[in-house]
Amino acid sequence: MDNWTTSHDRVLAQRNAEGWMFLIEAVRDLRTTGAIAPSSKALARLLTDPVQEHGTQPLNVLEAGAGTGSVTRTLIPRLSPGSRLDIVEANTRFASQLRHLVRTHPQLVGESEQVRVHHTLVEQLDTGRPYDVIISGLPFTNFTPTQVETIMNRYMELLHPGGTLTYFAYRGTRYARALTASRTEARRHRAVEEVLAGYQRRCATGCWAVWGNLPPANVWQLRRPLHTSAPTGLDITVGVTR
Repeated sequence: MDNWTTSHDRVLAQRNAEGWMFLIEAVRDLRTTGAIAPSSKALARLLTDPVQEHGTQPLNVLEAGAGTGSVTRTLIPRLSPGSRLDIVEANTRFASQLRHLVRTHPQLVGESEQVRVHHTLVEQLDTGRPYDVIISGLPFTNFTPTQVETIMNRYMELLHPGGTLTYFAYRGTRYARALTASRTEARRHRAVEEVLAGYQRRCATGCWAVWGNLPPANVWQLRRPLHTSAPTGLDITVGVTR
């Protein structure tokens, strides 16, 4: 058996293990897990593109709701020298998995201070530094509108003026919930979408569809305004599929 086959088999085994872990946690607590499978490579690349767009400039980066680390694995190689990454995860088992990922990642050998995992809620995170890029994997449609407003406000507080936030939303969830959920749940879902739509109107710079994900998703990119108040009626570039 050659080295490539051994390495390939190891990667497949790791992905299968993570997939099962994600599914178990989804069954245990879907409200905070928010999905039944880790993010695809295509989704991870779109979410982390703003990091690579900065080139060799050292950045402060925050990843919230990292899960089993499917996006984190794409993100770490994209960090420029001197960058700092804070990872926030509220799920105890996922946080433990992420710490193991950071300890064993070959690119982080000798760079123990470059990446930190915080087992907490993003609303409670206080590292004392603003961020150039925030990548969110939080399941907004599982939260209340008030919680979403609180989280989005916190993101904007944590970003540098001009900093970038990326997050994703699964496609078709409103229609699915309208068919399967109670009226109360359907109203909550619509209210969450309205909160997010307000931020999209004021701050969005792009939205892309990712069909090669389970389930398919939209990736939104928002930018914190350079001035205190965000401009309204901002044009949004929508409909680019990668």
